[in-house]
Amino acid sequence: MIKKIAIITENGTRISSHFGRAPLVKIYTVENGQVLAEEERQKAHFTGDHHHDANHHHHGKGAQMFQTFTDCQVLICGGMGQPALDKAQNAGLEVYLSGGEIETALQQYLRGELISDPRRVHPH
Repeated sequence: MIKKIAIITENGTRISSHFGRAPLVKIYTVENGQVLAEEERQKAHFTGDHHHDANHHHHGKGAQMFQTFTDCQVLICGGMGQPALDKAQNAGLEVYLSGGEIETALQQYLRGELISDPRRVHPH
């Protein structure tokens, strides 16, 4: 089965620690543990009325942050807020919160060894 994996990054080599601030997404098309294709996309950023209330809650981001990789089934990111995590999971994405080098995490995922760390969810 072919899957597409989106990995959030700032520089193309390391997983970004903050989903909302990272400008890039590396997309890997994989099948049977093999990478078939790789591409880099600019991550969509929210452009509307984005503000925080007194309790630092984000408002209005919606699904725009995910529009760059709606063709993917897996999301690997170094960290994200609970609202973004909820939106990703509700969109059907299999989410892994993990840091380090992209290539290392990708290989761990392909071997079924990538572990998601719930402590990487940023409180909002």
